[in-house]
Amino acid sequence: MFANSALTRLRYRYFPDHVVGEILSKRWTDNAIPVFALFVAMILFGSFNPSMFTVFGLYDFAGQISEFGLVAIALSIVMISGGIDLSVGSIFALCGLTILTALNVYELPLGLAVVITIGVGALCGAINGILIGYLRLRAFLTTLVTLIMFRSIYELVLPHFATDIVMGMPESAVWDALGFGSLFGVPYAFYISAVIAVFWHIVLSRSRPGWHIAAVGGARRSAFNAGIPVRTVLFFTYVCSGAMVAIAAILFGARLTSIGLDTGVGMEISALTAVVLGGTTLGGGRGSVAKALIGSVVVLILTNGLLQMGGKGTTSALILGVILLLAIWLDVRWVRNRDKLINSAYVSPAYLSLPPAIETAKGSASAFAENDKLRTVELIGLGQIEQPEDVILDRDGNLFCGNRHGEIIKFAAPDYAAPEVVAHIGGFPSGLAFDRDGNLVVCVAGMGLYMVTPERAVIKLTDETNRSLFSIVDDSRLRIADDLDIAHDGRIFFSEATIRYEHNAWPLDCIESRGNGRLICYDPRDGSTHTVLRNRIFPNGITCLPDNQSLLFAETWACRISRYWFDGPKKGTVEPVITNLPGFPDNINRASDGTYWAALCGMRGPALDIAMTDPGFRRRMTRRVAPANWLFPNINTGCIFKFSLDGTVLDSLWDLNGANHPMISSMREHKGHLFIAGISNNRIGKWKIPDADPDWTGPGSYWGAKNA
Repeated sequence: MFANSALTRLRYRYFPDHVVGEILSKRWTDNAIPVFALFVAMILFGSFNPSMFTVFGLYDFAGQISEFGLVAIALSIVMISGGIDLSVGSIFALCGLTILTALNVYELPLGLAVVITIGVGALCGAINGILIGYLRLRAFLTTLVTLIMFRSIYELVLPHFATDIVMGMPESAVWDALGFGSLFGVPYAFYISAVIAVFWHIVLSRSRPGWHIAAVGGARRSAFNAGIPVRTVLFFTYVCSGAMVAIAAILFGARLTSIGLDTGVGMEISALTAVVLGGTTLGGGRGSVAKALIGSVVVLILTNGLLQMGGKGTTSALILGVILLLAIWLDVRWVRNRDKLINSAYVSPAYLSLPPAIETAKGSASAFAENDKLRTVELIGLGQIEQPEDVILDRDGNLFCGNRHGEIIKFAAPDYAAPEVVAHIGGFPSGLAFDRDGNLVVCVAGMGLYMVTPERAVIKLTDETNRSLFSIVDDSRLRIADDLDIAHDGRIFFSEATIRYEHNAWPLDCIESRGNGRLICYDPRDGSTHTVLRNRIFPNGITCLPDNQSLLFAETWACRISRYWFDGPKKGTVEPVITNLPGFPDNINRASDGTYWAALCGMRGPALDIAMTDPGFRRRMTRRVAPANWLFPNINTGCIFKFSLDGTVLDSLWDLNGANHPMISSMREHKGHLFIAGISNNRIGKWKIPDADPDWTGPGSYWGAKNA
């Protein structure tokens, strides 16, 4: 039995399956198939046509990708917004005709000709944008019609200028350099396209307009409800697409100096194949410049390779059509099954063996023996607040707590009769602490660390920390900032329960019990944030000790309380204080007699304890059983206990009937009373502590007398 346990422990420690789920959850995994296709195409056509990758072959390829890549990026912008543009080939031909006519026939200056050409492309895009964005016509049918219209205009105008275009020769060194010049053996057009590609990468991934485009494509109604001007966004995506196609046509005209009736024919299919093959979804909301360029390279290698091998244009079109169908099929299958695949692989339980729990049987000699001491609790704000996870009192005895609506609530002393909203932060306020100046510092799940000033101004302190070197998930963003305390020098130490799950999915971290949490320090002196302790099993309550060198913290699923030194000779070390709690510890706070109060938000059970030693069982449970029937921790009954730094449990307080506080997540001592909060409750409790110091307050314990 011991051998099996040891093997299980080693297997789940050194062969963590969660890495697979984390990799699948990354957006860049969408590029796996396109990159694989790129390597296959390069190897296959490189072996049949060695000249393709010679210096001359690469020079010619760079010129082509400069033009075709811009068209693919233009189409990607539209598709990310949830639309499609089948008229890019016709716009390309029309803009190519415009630039060459302006230069070769009317002998306009190059700058003016470029502006006119981009204007024509933008005008064509604007027509699509008005019809689709403002008049709300179907994108597919609308651009199919404009494809025919723009192509018809092109074919009507071309015969009148075709001869003059061929005979004309603009006197422009810049135009000649754009078509035939190079820098370090690479065409100038390639550098121009690269700059435009980088610009659009920044816009789409790092700017508000880019986020709006993705939001409109991902969920148009939700984007509208969030205040995003959906119609305007759609309009400008088509305008930008038309302008981008016009730039591609200018580069094309400079390279070939002529056009024909077949210019742009079939380009919409080639561009669509490149974009979908690159990983941009047809449903909108997902795509990037890199995806478009990867797909463009694959399509160009394929078409050029077939051409050099003697393949006919119809053969290339047939193969591209088959590839497009395959890419669409893969896209639909991936979008439909992506979340299912990630969910089946993401939750990855670890081995956790808890020591036997301290006895809690009623009438036993244990300090945790069940009792009914909380039956005399007074109730504050019954039915007026929802889910107050933490509670705190200021120097004047005013009571503060958070609620599930993201508000900070105040009950004024001494009667605590009516709640008052002090500030609306958002998220889910969890841990609370007053600093030396009376500012209320708040941990907000899903948002980070915030501060509410005495003037009720809300200030964000931090929402990120340093990223781990080898972390696959982005652990720089704070997901569940849980509880906090403030050291004597002003540094704020707070816990983040898990780096893998959001606030509404915290039970999944219990199923894993992998050690996804950490302790973080925010230093207001320089505004820095850094992680001080990693790999903790749902770290929760924190309290700084009077020695100004260490703190206590609770690990909920590990059912233990430990001491961490952040300064002094033992800096960086962790020592256990209590390792065999009968329940799941939550917040920890100081007591007036030099000891500490702690809450158990729920109690251990034999079924869950056994399941923690069988990661395979827990994994099968998440895959085969509905979430409502998963084995979760019991957080319906809890208690408060008092302990000393040596780990001795001195007393415990229970509410066996569940009439006042069946679930407890936090408590604060203030002037001889214990104020009790519970994340599942709709009230605050007030309990008289026998023989407690009637003048002791939390702010006084931390910062001294008010006028000191």
